[in-house]
Amino acid sequence: MRHDLTTLGNGLRVATERVEGVRSVAFGAWVGVGSRDEEPGLAGVSHFIEHMLFRGTARHDALQIAEIFDRFGAELNAATSRESTSVYARVRDANLAEALDVVAGMLTAPTWDELDAEREVVLEEIAMYEDAPDDLVFDMIGEAVFPDQGLGRPVVGTTPALEALTVDDVTAHHRGFYGPSNMVLAAAGNVDHAAFVELVDGLLGAHAGPARSPRAAATTSPPRRAFLARETEQYHVCLGGVGLARTDERRFALALLDQILGGGASSRLFQEIRERRGMAYSVYSYSSHYVDTGSVGIYVGTREENVPTCLEVIGRELDDLASGGLTDAELDRAKSNAIGRLALAMESTSARMSRLGRSLLMDVPLLDEDAVAARIAGVERAEVEELARTAFSREALSAACIGEREEVFGEAIEALLGAAPEAA
Repeated sequence: MRHDLTTLGNGLRVATERVEGVRSVAFGAWVGVGSRDEEPGLAGVSHFIEHMLFRGTARHDALQIAEIFDRFGAELNAATSRESTSVYARVRDANLAEALDVVAGMLTAPTWDELDAEREVVLEEIAMYEDAPDDLVFDMIGEAVFPDQGLGRPVVGTTPALEALTVDDVTAHHRGFYGPSNMVLAAAGNVDHAAFVELVDGLLGAHAGPARSPRAAATTSPPRRAFLARETEQYHVCLGGVGLARTDERRFALALLDQILGGGASSRLFQEIRERRGMAYSVYSYSSHYVDTGSVGIYVGTREENVPTCLEVIGRELDDLASGGLTDAELDRAKSNAIGRLALAMESTSARMSRLGRSLLMDVPLLDEDAVAARIAGVERAEVEELARTAFSREALSAACIGEREEVFGEAIEALLGAAPEAA
C-alpha cells in the first residue's frame, strides 16, 4: 500500500497509510532519541522521560489520560530503544482527534511534578531486570560489544544515574531532543491524509525546538569477555558481535541466517540443543540494526554440566554454515518464513504504523511489501554463508555469562573462542 508524507513548516514529518475495511487508526509519535544519545551520568534519562510523559501534562493529569483511553477502549503505550522513543495507540476513527490531542500534550507539555514518585517506579524496573539473569546478560554483552558508550549501556539506565537525576536534567534532555525536526507522526488505518495533517498541524504546527545534532559514530574494540557470579540454576551465556546497519543491503541475508541458525523452531540451534539433546529450554540467535552499525548474537540458558556441550554445538553449527553446509531446503524454508511473517504483519494497522514511523525517523528506504519479498527471495546462498563467516567469526565474538562458577564458563568459552582477550 502507498503512504503519503507531508512535512510541516516546523520540520515535523506527518505520514499516513490508508487501510481499507477497518474502523480503527493506529498512530504514533516517533522521536529520535534513545540510550545511545546519553552521557554516562544521564544513563536512562530517555527511558525515564518516556515514563514521565504519562505522569501528566499542562491540561491532563495522569488519571485523566488513563480515563480517556479507557473510555475509548484503547491502549496507550510507549517504548524506548537505543535510538528512538515512541508513544503510540490504536483507537476507533471517531476517537482519533481527542486521542491525538492528549498525545500531543504529552510530547510537548509534560509536567515533572511526579518525578520522585516515577523515579521509584523505574528503580524497581531496574531491580527487576537485575534479578533476571536471562535479561541482565544482554546488558553485559551489549557493554562488551560496544564498550564505554550509550549504545552498549542498558536502555533502562543505571541506579546511580537515576538516583541523581534532577528536574533540570530531565527538562534539558527533553528540550534538546523533542523538537519537531526530530519527530515523525505516523498513522495507519481508516485515516485521510489531508485531514490528519490538518489535525496534527493544529496541535503541533507551532511546536518549536532545536535541530537534531549529529550522533557520534559507534565505536568498537577487540572482543571482550564478562562474567557475573550468581547463585543460579542455569548458566546464561551470550555470544555477541558487530552486525549490520539499517540500510546495509546485506540485512536481508542476515535475517535469513538468523532464522536458519536460531530464529525459529526448525532452526539448527533449537533442534540440536533443545529438541535432540534436551539441554536448554531457551536457545536462539538474534540481530539488531542501528543507524551506523548493528549487533548479532546467540543466547543459551542451560545447567552447569551442559555448558561445554552447548557451546561446542554452537561452534560446530557456525563452522558448518560458514563452510558450505547450508542446504537449499534450509534457505528456501527461511525465505518462505520471512515472506510469510511479513504478509501477516502487514494485516496489522499497528505494524504498518510502526514500520512507517521507524523507517522515516531512521531515514531507511520504505520498501513496499512486494519489494521486500523480492529482496528476500533474491538472496543467494553464498551471501548467507559469507555472513556466517564474518558476522559470527569466532575471532570477532565477545562473550558474557551469569552463573555460579567462572571457571566453568571460562573453560567452555576458551574451547569455543580461544584464549581469553583482555577482560571486559
